[in-house]
Amino acid sequence: MTNYKHITSTDNPRYKQLRKLAHSPRERRKSGQTLLDGAHLLHALAQIKGSPLLFILRDGSEQDDEIQRGLAVFPKVEKVVLTPALFDALSPVDTPTGILTLYSPPSQPPVEARCAVLLENIQDPGNLGSILRTAAAAGADAVYLSRGCTEAWSPKALRAAMGAHFVMPIYEREELEEVCAHFPMVIATTLGAEHSLYDLDLSGKLAFLFGNEGAGLGAALAAQASHRIRIPMPGKVESLNVAAAAAVCLYERVRQVGP
Repeated sequence: MTNYKHITSTDNPRYKQLRKLAHSPRERRKSGQTLLDGAHLLHALAQIKGSPLLFILRDGSEQDDEIQRGLAVFPKVEKVVLTPALFDALSPVDTPTGILTLYSPPSQPPVEARCAVLLENIQDPGNLGSILRTAAAAGADAVYLSRGCTEAWSPKALRAAMGAHFVMPIYEREELEEVCAHFPMVIATTLGAEHSLYDLDLSGKLAFLFGNEGAGLGAALAAQASHRIRIPMPGKVESLNVAAAAAVCLYERVRQVGP
């Protein structure tokens, strides 16, 4: 344990910088760095042979078997141990797991996507993470986020996505109308649409559009849709959560195309 450095004061310069990174979207964008919470994301990073910059541990958690297995994959990466109070104040999530990983997401080269998800102004990081996780599981090739979306690489979105960030390209601050032009089939869900999702042939190249949790798609982006469809809801509710709607649409494509 001799390579573990201990931080015990809020005045420590490194701690101050990490605290900014944990709680400031602006600082994360400026630095190009983020914090991964938990051993699960550490293991996901190991699977893609990622390069963590630093491990931050809650005092005592370095003895945890699962955390130790993750750390063993990266023996040369620096480790710091914080007092429980400092770690809990640093952690950007409500239930800290005992380990944070400082990470710099790589830039994503363009891809030729056959199935893409386009998200406009999604505000809740939990919703965003859930959509990313579903998109990755359903075999989507890429996800594009508008400038008004919450951060894809925020700690809360990362935690909800459970490793999806590492297996699928995610493009932030995109002009979605321009992205739509690359797809012959662009699908938007609307409550009053004549045709059902289940009427469509989803075997070709396509993009799904999903909008803000409350306002839905903006008029400009909705106008790009070649197909407006509804998701049948025989029950007595008016609409689905955006993450649930995305899951229904993506897995209808899986049903048609196959795994």
